[in-house]
Amino acid sequence: MHSHDHDHDAHAHHGHHHGGSLQWALLLTFGFAVVEALGGWWSGSLALMSDAGHMLSDAVALALAAFAAWVAKRPPSLRHSYGFARAEVIAALLNSILMLLVIIGIVVEALQRLREPHPVAGGAVMVIALVGLLVNVLVAFVLSRGEHNINTRAALLHVMGDLLGSLAALAAGAVIYFPGWTPIDPMLSLVVAALILISSLNLLREALHVLMEGVPFHLQLEQVGNAMAQMEGVRGVHDLHIWNLSSGQVALSAHVELDT
Repeated sequence: MHSHDHDHDAHAHHGHHHGGSLQWALLLTFGFAVVEALGGWWSGSLALMSDAGHMLSDAVALALAAFAAWVAKRPPSLRHSYGFARAEVIAALLNSILMLLVIIGIVVEALQRLREPHPVAGGAVMVIALVGLLVNVLVAFVLSRGEHNINTRAALLHVMGDLLGSLAALAAGAVIYFPGWTPIDPMLSLVVAALILISSLNLLREALHVLMEGVPFHLQLEQVGNAMAQMEGVRGVHDLHIWNLSSGQVALSAHVELDT
């Protein structure tokens, strides 16, 4: 017995809308990543440069998510009888690993900046960070209107990390511009890295759970088995398995003994 959604027309429609949201988010993110990288290099701000690097990684993440959304729309075949919905889970796994690599890079550079402070143009940092903040809010809005699954959450995690990075860069620019205290730049970068780390690890855990075919977190194997066994005409339930095909598709198989 298998229980999962075979409404491929509806899935393809949602996937198309989802893919379009990801494409728009990709264009906005990549465009501003280039602007922010140039601004960070010119101003000497690590907070701005780390945010630009983060946005560039977001562009890669969004491209990967958009590709996975396109692959997931393909119908089942004789070779892949469940279809390709798990492509989005694989993309989420890769994106969470990419986030961890970005975090490591930010931490290493921030610690080096704390040991050897660099001059930073606070005014330029504030202006560019403010524009980046607005871009990230717009990208988050675009993504939030698409389909909600683990792939979208992975992409949105990158964008929310960018939003935090822009806030940190804006705060760092203000502190540097007025009191002139440059250590705030790498310190806020470390705070943002710590905040992103928690969400990245949670996403990585969920993606691995799906790929290892674990029982969905919102279900209890014993409760499902007992509910099935109590149905009229059912004598017993054996070899019960429940797993996720993707974040939104649950499959079940079992050996059910029926009254004859």
